[in-house]
Amino acid sequence: MKDSSRDDQVLMANGSHRPHLTTVRREGDQVTPLELFFDLVFVLAITQCTSLMADDPTWRGLAKGLLVLGVLWWSWVGYAWLTSVVDPEAGAVRIVMFGAMAGLLVVGLAVPLAFDTHARIFAIAYGSVRAAHIALFVIASRDQPEFRRSVVGLGIGTAVGVGLLVVASFFDGWVQGLIWVLAFALDAAEPFFFGAEGWQLMPEHFVERHGLIIIIALGESIVAIGVGAEIGVDGRVIVAAALGIAVAAAQWWAYFDVVAIVAGRNLAEQPLGRVRNEMARDSYSYLHFPMVAGIVLVALGMKKTIAHVDDPLDTVPAVALCGGAALYLIAHVAFRYRNIRSINRQRLVVAVMLLALIPVGRQVDALLTLAIVATMSAALIAYEAIRWAEARGEIRRQVSH
Repeated sequence: MKDSSRDDQVLMANGSHRPHLTTVRREGDQVTPLELFFDLVFVLAITQCTSLMADDPTWRGLAKGLLVLGVLWWSWVGYAWLTSVVDPEAGAVRIVMFGAMAGLLVVGLAVPLAFDTHARIFAIAYGSVRAAHIALFVIASRDQPEFRRSVVGLGIGTAVGVGLLVVASFFDGWVQGLIWVLAFALDAAEPFFFGAEGWQLMPEHFVERHGLIIIIALGESIVAIGVGAEIGVDGRVIVAAALGIAVAAAQWWAYFDVVAIVAGRNLAEQPLGRVRNEMARDSYSYLHFPMVAGIVLVALGMKKTIAHVDDPLDTVPAVALCGGAALYLIAHVAFRYRNIRSINRQRLVVAVMLLALIPVGRQVDALLTLAIVATMSAALIAYEAIRWAEARGEIRRQVSH
């Protein structure tokens, strides 16, 4: 008994009973229920971005919505990196995550007036969400100098970004918009300024986390169909809803059928350290944003289409529907190039065709424009499924085993 007590004293003297990273270190690679719960609040924020653009379907409204989405995206990315290192359900971490959810909820509620009367509320609430994220990273990086340097760099970038949003809340018009652009650009560019060597992640978890956020974004398309159909349900609205589901399904297929599998395997095969971290940063933190933005823009276009199936789309909704679908595919092209250094030509061609459809969408009924987008999306998926059927089957068989 005495020996045991003496051993305990020695351990305590050596600091072994202090809370270290191992007390909150993530062990499993599966996304936890708390992470899914956290993302539910992000769903509201995405919905609010779509509503912001729908209520002001002008170039200015479009720019505002995309800026807010970008700022929110970068916050979510931070938590994706965080929970790939830290167990979000470990002890006090869970409480901090709940606090971050509360802050993000306030951010989401402030989105519709983020450039108006709720600008300061948005900035302060957003700052609290980012502060919780940095605080957990500080704990996680204890006794790991390289990791801590990366966290310090992230903290500086975050402070600059949040500070500029607070400053922007005292202005309006183009000055406010310019400060927002600067805040987002400097915050998102931080990894280039401070490097990626010290970061850590679990590839399987990281890939699954981003796959789930794509599903959440696609869910916004479904919500947009429902909101647009509030005017009533008739034959043309039913057809539009079915076409909207076809577009969303094609976007899901384009990502999850093969692309997500190959990219996830590629990330896991990268050597630890800078190479893997830069691959994760570029492929997921950066290139997934235009994917999500494209999906949200398509949702905006669907919302306007369902509400006015018999009328041509105005310029901004036409750009949102056709340009959003094109942006999604262009992001896929860049994603593939970053991962395997080859260009997906058929997706690039369809993206160009979708952009060329924008002037047509301003002349014909919105229902016809949506039908063309759905047809082109489905044709692309069918072509790829037939053209590379053998390779696709082999990739999916390897995963199943």
